[in-house]
Formats: sequence, C-alpha cells, structure tokens
Amino acid sequence: MKIEIQNTSKTYLNGKKALMDANITLEPGVYALFGENGAGKSTLMKILAGLLKPSTGKILVDGQEMSPLADAYREKIGYLPQDTPIYSNFTAAKFLSYLATVKGVPKQDVQTSVMSALEAVNMTEHANKKLKSFSGGMKRRIGIAQLLLNDPELLIIDEPTAGLDPKERIHFRNLIASIARKRIVLLSTHIVSDVGSIAREIILMKQGRIIKQANPYELLDEIATEIWTVDVTDQELLELQDTYQIGSIQQTRQGKNRVRIISSQMPHPKAAQDEPQLEDLYLYHLDGRGKSA
Repeated sequence: MKIEIQNTSKTYLNGKKALMDANITLEPGVYALFGENGAGKSTLMKILAGLLKPSTGKILVDGQEMSPLADAYREKIGYLPQDTPIYSNFTAAKFLSYLATVKGVPKQDVQTSVMSALEAVNMTEHANKKLKSFSGGMKRRIGIAQLLLNDPELLIIDEPTAGLDPKERIHFRNLIASIARKRIVLLSTHIVSDVGSIAREIILMKQGRIIKQANPYELLDEIATEIWTVDVTDQELLELQDTYQIGSIQQTRQGKNRVRIISSQMPHPKAAQDEPQLEDLYLYHLDGRGKSA
C-alpha cells in the first residue's frame, strides 16, 4: 500500500488554518509525527482517519485518488486516539468480539479475528479477564488489538505511550515494530525516544506545516556539528541559559552541571561536540529558540 497526501490543507469555520499544504508519501513502516501542541498533528491524523474533510488537496491510494470519507478507504485504516473508550466490565475477548461485529467482520470470522488480534499483541492468556483489571500498558495493547480486527493496511495512533511506565513503553515499541512490517503505521508522540529507533521516517510539524520528513539518521546528520556538552558551575549555567538553547542538564559527582547545548558555534571554551540524539533534533527544529523558529 502507498498513500500520497498532496497539497492538503484544513481551515476551520472560525478561520483557523490548522494544516497548510501538506505533502507526504507513506509506505509500509513506522512514521513518527513530531510537533508541539497545535502544530497540526491531530488535524492531519483525523483527515487520514476519515474523521475530517480537508479544505483542499487530495489523497492517493496506490496511485488512485480516494476520498478519506469513502467506505472503501475507511476499510483500509485503523485509528486509535489517545483516550480510547473501553467497557471495563467486558472481558478482552468479549470487548473485541463486539468491536469486530461493529467493524463488519463476518460473524463466522469474528472468533478467529479476535484470537488472531490477541495473539498479535501477546494478550491471548488474558482473553477472559475483565478490562478493569488491566494495567495502562495492557489497555493500550487491547487498543492496538481492536485496530487489527479487520486487518487494516494503515494504522494511525495518537500518543501511544502516554501514561505508560518505562517497561510498558519498551513492550509497546517492540509491538509497533512487529506489526509495521506489512503495514503503514503513523503515530504521534511527544516522547521521541520511544519511537525514533523504529521509525522509517520522522515527520516534523510546526504551525500547521510539515517542515521536515526524512530518515532519522539523515536528520541527525544535519545537526551533527550543532551538539555540545560541557561541565559548568551554577553561575556559568545561568549565563549559558541566557544565550544558548539548552537540551538537558545533569548533575555530576563533582557537583557541576553537565549541560547539553545546541549551537552552531562553540558555546564554552571547554565544550566538546557530542553525538546528536532525537531529543536534540526535536529541540533544534521545534523549540521556540531553534533555527526553524
């Protein structure tokens, strides 16, 4: 499956331009959508999910134009919002059986679809347990399972790791990587480290526009000479914060501050260049003080 979003914009009735001239090509793999609140991520995802009609532009599926509101298009996608409603008194199997029926899965195939979806998210042994007993990570896995019931080719997931502990986030990342082998997975997150390592491409959005779309390593190479670290005193730290874009601050055993700085020039006589990370990429392009501001 190949999806092309061409010159797509969305202007709401109040005149707010939430999305402007978006152009994206999506093929099987994971695409990580990064951007601050209000950047247009949710609008883009809802258009792709068939929940919003774009003001301008078109969507091509395998080269043919298709309305995101058409049933033939919706059959190809699965959408998981950040807050997914569940029926707490249902067992996992009963909940998924209900949703399979709603999605139009033939009655004779419901049981097979449910068990296949549970197996895909490693939840088979919990099939007959009530959802109210599940942890946050388990509930998110059930959310993914319901997406798979009708075997969609495009999965759209909003903030998949929100509220999960570190261990659950690792499990979730591995799950996404496994189901993306033959599907397109577009997900939005503020925790860049959770998905950057499995993303085929990263899409950066700012103020309703897509400002970058490329392989993570290509994007990191672009800022390879912009990242510095240095150990400084509290007073030096204050001075650096007034002048430079600070990525992170850690306390050293010697009582100093190990500061990560984003700068095109050496920010301190003792600063050394460091390997760029995805968090640096996010700040460089999307933070108010970055070059893309």
